[in-house]
Amino acid sequence: MNDVGRQSKRQELARIATRMRWLILNATGRAGSGHPTSSLSAVELMSCLFFGGFFRYRLDEPGHPNNDRLIFSKGHASPLFYALWTAAGALSQEEMMTYRSFGSPLEGHPSTAFPYTEAATGSLGQGLSIGVGMAMNAKYLDRLPYRTWVLLGDSEMAEGSQWEAIELAAHYGLDNLVGVIDVNRLGQRGETMYGYDLDAYRRRVDAFGWRSLVVKDGHSFEEVEDAYQAATEPGDRPVMVIAHTVKGKGVPAVEDKNGYHGKALEGEDLEKALAGLGEVDHQARGVMLEPEDRHPERPAPGGDVGAPEYQLGDKVATRNAYGNALLRIAGRFPSLVSLDGEVSNSTRAGFFKEAHPDRFFEMYIAEQNMVGAALGLAMRGKLPFVSSFAAFLTRAFDQIRMSQYSEPNLKLVGSHAGVAIGEDGPSQMGLEDLAMFRSVRDGVVLYPCDAVSCERLVECAASHRGIVYLRTTRGGTPVIYSTEDQFGVGGSKVLRSSGNDRATVVAAGITVHEALAAQEELQSKGIPVRVIDLYSVQPLDGETLAAAAKETGALVTVEDHHAAGGLGEAVAIALAGMTMRFRSLAVRTKPKSGKPQELLSLEGIDRTAIVDAVRALI
Repeated sequence: MNDVGRQSKRQELARIATRMRWLILNATGRAGSGHPTSSLSAVELMSCLFFGGFFRYRLDEPGHPNNDRLIFSKGHASPLFYALWTAAGALSQEEMMTYRSFGSPLEGHPSTAFPYTEAATGSLGQGLSIGVGMAMNAKYLDRLPYRTWVLLGDSEMAEGSQWEAIELAAHYGLDNLVGVIDVNRLGQRGETMYGYDLDAYRRRVDAFGWRSLVVKDGHSFEEVEDAYQAATEPGDRPVMVIAHTVKGKGVPAVEDKNGYHGKALEGEDLEKALAGLGEVDHQARGVMLEPEDRHPERPAPGGDVGAPEYQLGDKVATRNAYGNALLRIAGRFPSLVSLDGEVSNSTRAGFFKEAHPDRFFEMYIAEQNMVGAALGLAMRGKLPFVSSFAAFLTRAFDQIRMSQYSEPNLKLVGSHAGVAIGEDGPSQMGLEDLAMFRSVRDGVVLYPCDAVSCERLVECAASHRGIVYLRTTRGGTPVIYSTEDQFGVGGSKVLRSSGNDRATVVAAGITVHEALAAQEELQSKGIPVRVIDLYSVQPLDGETLAAAAKETGALVTVEDHHAAGGLGEAVAIALAGMTMRFRSLAVRTKPKSGKPQELLSLEGIDRTAIVDAVRALI
């Protein structure tokens, strides 16, 4: 393009940018809330990206596999996000004015209710990890040339998860990933850590192995265009564009002034701001380049996956069964990928790694980024199984919590759960994970007690659409199920019962075996009890539980987990309103190192404690 053509293009971009500012101010003004100043600072950055010849996207096909991806990590700049798509023609001006209204897909922070949102954002420090997952998918799985762009705020660069993502992106050589830091100096309550010290960002980004491009004036289309041109040239590293911008740009009354974060302009202030924009071309629209019409290879699902291969009485750790199950079902689920946080030799995800190294990603000890990247993979059609110690997944709960708003097909597996891990001590004992995952809307929580049930529940997890958590155990437990037994989400197994049962013991995982031992002892004393393996903690089998409570009149739950948020609470809620005697056995004292059986005894969740609880109730 010659100089005349470039000048004409920049004038067109300027008209689009003015219209976008008008949209941002009006939409937030009508809503009476939002973040207009954070949006105004990045108008040139985003309009130049979309309409300057750098972003390739089929507007009428948001799901096209080779579309470039755009993630607003600074999700509070949603007015800019929606204005951008309005300028592209995906939204009408009238639709844009429904921003933040009840029932509108244009929510306060981007969510997948709006079809052009790649993943829900808004909790800062997460968008780059999602971008890492999408870029990994393009480079290593789908092998497509699409590029992933992530708009970042300068405030959120203080989040450790950003640097986890930056480090891993460099490790995997994600040359198809571009971050854009909108350095507008002001956060919610004042200046950011580095203010306008662009070199501070550059030094840090470069030190992690990225290629940084500094834009001294992020409102100059010429400078922004030059940076994007350099960012899209072939290379071997991810790229970070670091742009100096002005918060509230285009509205002199609020430009670069503290105290306007999250404040919409209304009334006379809004009218003055709009008048200051000058002439607005409400027909100004931009055009994005078309992506190549390329699609990934989609291997056909394999045939029969067979059955688990165990003998009754074999002592097998459910974590081993998890690894075996991934191997067994890999053919049926060709989109299945495994991510692990440098503990695959313990979680047994290593079995899959050895057999399918092209479908395994080592994410190292950076659990927040691991979950965020898994979300990115899930949103590009992959079936991620994320594994780590149950205790360590708590670090990533914000990413897990946020992922539910993207409606992903995401599986998480926590091993080494509970005091039953023994000598490693309390720092390694996942005792909060059931509560954490039960709080996820529509989340499924599965807790197998033996190798057969574990393998079958891995199959259930892979087949179920949504977020699933599977809890596995470190030590070996006896196989109690036949390989012909079937399991399902929302199910349970009645392991012992009679017409004369005087109480019911409800257990899951390691405590199922304690419950069975307690049942034998009570039976020998002439006290018949029912034992239920509640392997699906959420959703749970309320019908079976209610029948047991009604028929036996007394119910004991026992779990290797804190009482708060665990199996006992789940059962109590399910049976609320029923008349029965109830007792919850759970981890209630500070655990310590010791033999697994010593710790089960210490916490009052072993067979002796169960016997005592039943006898006390009846």
